[in-house]
Amino acid sequence: MIASLRGVIQAINEQSLILEVNGVGYLVNVPATLAQPCYALGDTLLLYTHLHLRENDIALYGFRTRSELELFLTLLTVPGIGPRTALAVIAMFSPETLRQAISQGDITALTQVPGIGRKTAQRLLVDLNDKIVVGHNQEFGLQLSPMDSDAVNALTALGYSIVEAQQALRQVPIEVSQLDERIIAALRYLGSH
Repeated sequence: MIASLRGVIQAINEQSLILEVNGVGYLVNVPATLAQPCYALGDTLLLYTHLHLRENDIALYGFRTRSELELFLTLLTVPGIGPRTALAVIAMFSPETLRQAISQGDITALTQVPGIGRKTAQRLLVDLNDKIVVGHNQEFGLQLSPMDSDAVNALTALGYSIVEAQQALRQVPIEVSQLDERIIAALRYLGSH
């Protein structure tokens, strides 16, 4: 099993990238938001990975955090949710935002994910309610850092929704550690979408 990869980005596509590790290029499927403008060719990146095996396919999926990986694996336990749909969910929601949507029974938010209709959204609510809402502290329920909470407040004061602000901040590399720099990077992301 390949648990993680650290390497240099050689190519970036809409939902995948090629990560070169010790001279070997790995094609890694990633949430669409990870392949967005926050990373560039030549950047070094650490991904937590899942090797997905099927009869006629082997695919590697990568995530910036262990929380996203755990969320991905949890989503795969829901009947009708495959890797592509799970990636789309992760691209749209942070683990905490998804937990909130599920705890509130927000079918409308869930159906905004490409590939999820009303029936699948209802199944997600039923199947994940106990796993996510009850166990969110132990599993993947990420709380925002105090700095990112301040950044969300600043972005919402500028007129962005909480979901938009959280999604934008998820795109800011962890290495960007100053509040003003994180807000500027999030605004760049929001301006490009």
